[in-house]
Amino acid sequence: MDMHTQEHQRSFTLDKEALRTAATADLDGGPVTPSYGPHRDAIVKLLNDALATELVCVLRYKRHYFTADGVTSPAIADEFLVHANEESAHADKIAERIVQLGGEPDFSPATLQQRSHADYDDSKDLKSMIRANLVAERIAVESYRQMIHLIGDQDPTTRRMLEEILADEEEHADELKDWLHR
Repeated sequence: MDMHTQEHQRSFTLDKEALRTAATADLDGGPVTPSYGPHRDAIVKLLNDALATELVCVLRYKRHYFTADGVTSPAIADEFLVHANEESAHADKIAERIVQLGGEPDFSPATLQQRSHADYDDSKDLKSMIRANLVAERIAVESYRQMIHLIGDQDPTTRRMLEEILADEEEHADELKDWLHR
């Protein structure tokens, strides 16, 4: 075996001593090993803001579900409810990840709106509701895109979760765009 081949093989060998050291340090951290380092707190803050955004979106969609009125409103209202439930599932995933990272999910109603990236909306007409939800979904898409970029390789598990949520938010925005033009 030539020197280049040996070097290449060595670069794909795990450091077993480093694995054991990371795995046995601070067992109360659960899955969070020391390699999460200083980024963990910043990631938890990003996730808590995303949690606030998802919760505000649940509330907005629920309000729109219950108050949508008009000939085409039953079908669209039903979709508002579907979106509300999906946003709630996103909030649950985010809260669970915050706990896995050793943080505390912030469900405080007192600060929910100011931590949210998206706004609550109390529109009365269906077109305005759809537009407000589309704007909120586009804000969510952009905020998740930015979070994914910021997290990069620092926390692959969180990044994958955010990528899955981003795909849902893009689908929501696409549906809302279609409803807006009906």
